[in-house]
Amino acid sequence: MDTGHYILEKPQNEPILSYAPGSPERSAVLHQLDEMTEDVLDIPMVIGGEEIRTENTQPVVCPHDHQKVLGHAHQAQTPEVESAIESALKAKTQWAEMPWHDRIAIFSKAADLLASKYRYIINAATMLGQGKNVYQAEIDAACELIDFLRFNVYYASQIYSEQPDSVMGEWNRLDYRPLEGFVFAVTPFNFTAIAGNLPTAPAIMGNTVVWKPASSAIYSAHFIMQVFLEAGLPPGVINLVYGSGRVIGNEILKHPDLAGVHFTGSTEVFQGMWRTVGEQIDAYKTYPRLVGETGGKDFIVVHPTADIEVTVTALIRGAFEYQGQKCSAASRAYIPRSMWSEVLSRLKAELQTIKMGSPSDPSNFVNAVIDKDAFDSITEYIDYARDHEDATILWGGDYDDSTGYFIDPTVITTEEYDFKTMEEEIFGPVLTLAPYDDDNFEAILDVVDKTSPYALTGAIIAQDRAAIDLASRTLRQAAGNFYINDKPTGSIVGRQPFGGARASGTNDKAGSPWNLIRWTSPRAIKENFIPARDYRYPFLGT
Repeated sequence: MDTGHYILEKPQNEPILSYAPGSPERSAVLHQLDEMTEDVLDIPMVIGGEEIRTENTQPVVCPHDHQKVLGHAHQAQTPEVESAIESALKAKTQWAEMPWHDRIAIFSKAADLLASKYRYIINAATMLGQGKNVYQAEIDAACELIDFLRFNVYYASQIYSEQPDSVMGEWNRLDYRPLEGFVFAVTPFNFTAIAGNLPTAPAIMGNTVVWKPASSAIYSAHFIMQVFLEAGLPPGVINLVYGSGRVIGNEILKHPDLAGVHFTGSTEVFQGMWRTVGEQIDAYKTYPRLVGETGGKDFIVVHPTADIEVTVTALIRGAFEYQGQKCSAASRAYIPRSMWSEVLSRLKAELQTIKMGSPSDPSNFVNAVIDKDAFDSITEYIDYARDHEDATILWGGDYDDSTGYFIDPTVITTEEYDFKTMEEEIFGPVLTLAPYDDDNFEAILDVVDKTSPYALTGAIIAQDRAAIDLASRTLRQAAGNFYINDKPTGSIVGRQPFGGARASGTNDKAGSPWNLIRWTSPRAIKENFIPARDYRYPFLGT
């Protein structure tokens, strides 16, 4: 019998490779891209550990070249969704009873596989299928996913070690049970790391999962599942299904054994799921846990004491890395009038140096947006600003989807703080700037706080410590992740737990123990070594 008491050392973040010209990692990933571009994959679902194919398939294409087919993904209908649920429930008892150190060994091995054998595969898959440049793929698909796996198994060990006090005559302990039922993980296109984290965080805590990735991120999800299976994940623990969110979601959300939803996506979809669960709450065997990270209208506030170079760098990186398709991307910024002309001038000069094109050319900073729907939605905002008298397009505004879904980095200026592109989430390479009078800094902070229903990320750029303190206090509820003299993107597991409130989600902080604790239902156990033998208490004496 295995009787060890296991203590895990806190992991270190996975080092980010530079992919500089002449580096071995640059050569390796370009070679991997060439190999994978030549293949057209047959992409099955994985249910109960078995590859499942259907007569209905969907082509998987490159955003930067939508004529290039990477594979054909088999789509689920009601029978496949029902099978995935049944497989999750069938696997649950054995998985929940497996010693926790055996469970976490699987995900520790998966992290090591990603750091070695699969590093360039998962990066290349993210570049081809989701349109990320090599550096954005490295920090997401490789490093962040590795960090999620390594830190989450460490956090699990810490949670299990948290036990209540005992006194002489009794022994108290907590049994950290998985939730009763199965968990539904719904993952987005924009972060491969999130696609890997949302099903594995509940699984680490002993839950079984039905995982539906975004249709535009099937390609990388296919390889993530290969990693999990190679790491030794038992059949049915994570069941991977592709298909319509409506078809899959409707079947799952009505199931009485639904124990939780782990979601990243749009606010509208998450609110719809919450509404559905609420309307049929008496049909479930337990109250489902709803954990979600949704949208953002993320801000940068620039103080008159801000460093110009820091400001311009934060604006460009925050707004245009991965084409602004991060829920944390800088989408609105407030600039003091004393700096307005210089900021715009330097911003334009820097934007002139940015290249846009295929991820296969590492010198391209900007690539294509994810698909036709995103392209149409983003360009509608650009056209609206172009045609509106209250806005000016300072830079960009051009777009072309003839080969890939390319949109130039676009900067809009306006004097109207309630202009449409200052208020609504765009999820693309569009940044709107608005000036404010220098002596109205406190007032503009109030505008920032009240302009958007979201509260995900934000930043203050300033040298004046009093201004930083005022912004931190005034904007306390406006951002779940707040950055000082930095862009509002790029949270790192173990260092900046990620999540926002208001319309941005439940703020359960991915990459922290606070997220993992949502996937367990503790049972308190009291053992009395010296049980009472008489019901009478001393106060009853006469």
